[in-house]
Amino acid sequence: MEDQIGSPAIKSVEWGEVVTDDGNTYKDAKLFPGGSRAWDWNETGTHHAPGIQPADVNELLEHGAEAVVLSQGFHERLQVKDETKEMLRDKGIDFFILETGKAAEKYNQLCSNKRAAALIHSTC
Repeated sequence: MEDQIGSPAIKSVEWGEVVTDDGNTYKDAKLFPGGSRAWDWNETGTHHAPGIQPADVNELLEHGAEAVVLSQGFHERLQVKDETKEMLRDKGIDFFILETGKAAEKYNQLCSNKRAAALIHSTC
């Protein structure tokens, strides 16, 4: 796809900090084809339980994501609602639910050949 807009890669991720190659630093990040921004859980009322909601993922899909990585935090405390998984399956989107370090690695791999997106939680 020649008109493909790349997703910003993750330069580093550690407790409380996600650094992207588009020059941004976040506590929690939304990464998508064409850009990134802070992931503010207050926008959708997200909490560790019941976890990532469809509303958290919708913006990623609006940017044309073909694959989505959802990080659960370094201690995997952030859950993913069943409705979120069902929505991604129904739309035919490949998705991966991983511990934050592994999520960053998977996302960067996907960026090389897909319109990738991710929600990265940098703490628990």
